Amino acid sequence: MTGILEGLKVIDCGSFIAAAIAGTVMADFGADVIKVEPPGTGDAYRHVTRNPGMPKSEHNYGWLLDNRSKRGLALNLASPAGQDVLHNLVKGADVFITNQPLAVRKKLRTDYETLSALNDRLVYASFTGYGETGDESGKPGFDLTAYWARSGLMDQVVPHAGATPARALSGMGDHPSGVSLFSAIMLALYQRERTGRGAHVGSSLIANGVWANGVWAQAALCGAAFQPRPPREQSFNALSCYYRCRDGGWLLLALVNEDKHWPVLAKCLGREELPSDPRFADRAGRSKNSTSLIAELDAAFATRDSGDWRALFMANGLVFEAVATMDQVANDPQMHKTEVLLPFEGDTMLTVNSPFFVTGANKVTPRKPPELGQHNEQILREAGYDAAAIAQLRESKAFG
Repeated sequence: MTGILEGLKVIDCGSFIAAAIAGTVMADFGADVIKVEPPGTGDAYRHVTRNPGMPKSEHNYGWLLDNRSKRGLALNLASPAGQDVLHNLVKGADVFITNQPLAVRKKLRTDYETLSALNDRLVYASFTGYGETGDESGKPGFDLTAYWARSGLMDQVVPHAGATPARALSGMGDHPSGVSLFSAIMLALYQRERTGRGAHVGSSLIANGVWANGVWAQAALCGAAFQPRPPREQSFNALSCYYRCRDGGWLLLALVNEDKHWPVLAKCLGREELPSDPRFADRAGRSKNSTSLIAELDAAFATRDSGDWRALFMANGLVFEAVATMDQVANDPQMHKTEVLLPFEGDTMLTVNSPFFVTGANKVTPRKPPELGQHNEQILREAGYDAAAIAQLRESKAFG
């Protein structure tokens, strides 16, 4: 199966997640993406799932997700011969993706000035932690630091004021940031259709983190006064709160249209008298007496299992959602039916689809990611290297 980006050649010279994601999404839509890694250990991201605290599995699940459908080239960019190979590939490429530190790019001759001189149609996609200008442009960053902590998200997404800062999950900032970089690449390719010339595009973790926290950030920019977040039991709005059910599962309410849905919720819960209680009869009263209302709803939710409430709320048009556990996510029938989750080619193992579609433009069936250097000879032969030249490169340790 081919995709809308069939015929585009992409060199993914990134490491870890965010930059690589842009190439992964392009591969989903049919681009030929070459994953360039250093010989030996390869991209350090190959080994992250072995770290303490990560879910234990026989499969390298991070690598499976973030580098699927690519071809692998192990290339020693510290050697002049390895750099020459990369430059030859760049001459025939449409997109070059990197998150190498800015100083390293100069050293390895992978910087925009060097590569754009080889191919004026090249879209050079740059990803950094803290941007490419300013005092901290060379500062290393990960999504935990530059996206999650620096943006204010870590401080604001806590159970209540004074709680320990919330720690993000692996890739939580990288994945949306990589889609931002993909968007910039596609804009540059669209511009290239008009002008015939490539461009230097980029994104950063710090920019994406503040964008994700944009409402609160804009409030701060407007000089707003922030209210400390109270504990759940004292939330400002009992109808936009989460409740524990008899089986231990949690349900989150989001009854924005309170006048319409509050009586419906009360009836579902078997508490038809609550809307006529003067404390809870209108929005102002429910807000003033939210602690009392939450206590009433806590008692009601505890009488039945989460599945019972889900079926009842669905039938009555209430806006809610279950707080899913990861095993529930993996077995979610709606995610299967809408291909949020879909299988690898020739396998029953599933992967997470990129989060959008284009009508009439099929995505390719996802393929397992490459082993380190798996397609070395194939890629080099396509680039014009014969057997003798490949043997010479191997002798010079230009690739693994």
